[in-house]
Amino acid sequence: MATCPQGHPSGADDYCDVCGTQMAGPPQPQPSAPASHSPRGAQPQAAAEGCPVCRTPRAGQFCEVCGHDYTGQGGPVPLPVTGARYEAVTAADRTYYEKVIAEGGPDAAAMAFPPYCPERSFPLVGEQVRIGRRSRARNVAPEIDLTGPPEDPGVSHLHAVLLAQPDGSWLLVDPGSANGTQVNGRAVKVNVPIRVGPGDRIHLGAWTVITIREGTP
Repeated sequence: MATCPQGHPSGADDYCDVCGTQMAGPPQPQPSAPASHSPRGAQPQAAAEGCPVCRTPRAGQFCEVCGHDYTGQGGPVPLPVTGARYEAVTAADRTYYEKVIAEGGPDAAAMAFPPYCPERSFPLVGEQVRIGRRSRARNVAPEIDLTGPPEDPGVSHLHAVLLAQPDGSWLLVDPGSANGTQVNGRAVKVNVPIRVGPGDRIHLGAWTVITIREGTP
């Protein structure tokens, strides 16, 4: 195990796991007494540097929370939403289902409205929240998993994505789902972000509705 210039054992060989000091040059011995009573000429231990984006104490070249690059070579990193400020609540919408069936389509006859579909809540956390159905073959595991039961057959494996913005808001993007996505009754264009917030209703598949609500602090 390497030792940093401040005398800390580190599992990383680029920046110290304890204080974030660059692992370069010969290691310095750790003072045998507290910093306030160090012998003359001893170097006091430097305080851990805080991330300029999220204020997390530094533990390496990149911030463990927001990914900020301390070298400045990677450019600024937007601060992701890490708290459940909003939640997405999924349910079945009978009115939307009847509209889908009335519009027809090759699979309309096979799409039966579920007799029971409890509401499920998914916190909106992280940089992105994928909406779709789980697929081992395609290695898809969306954060808002609509696999069921009951399973909406009109939902694509990767149907849409919610993207966190630095100001705490969210954008919805449909990357090209088979049956499209609607927000408050209006169709979402493929790969054209649309802002969503509390009270907005996202319809997709044969009968699924996702309502954005204020989350629990």
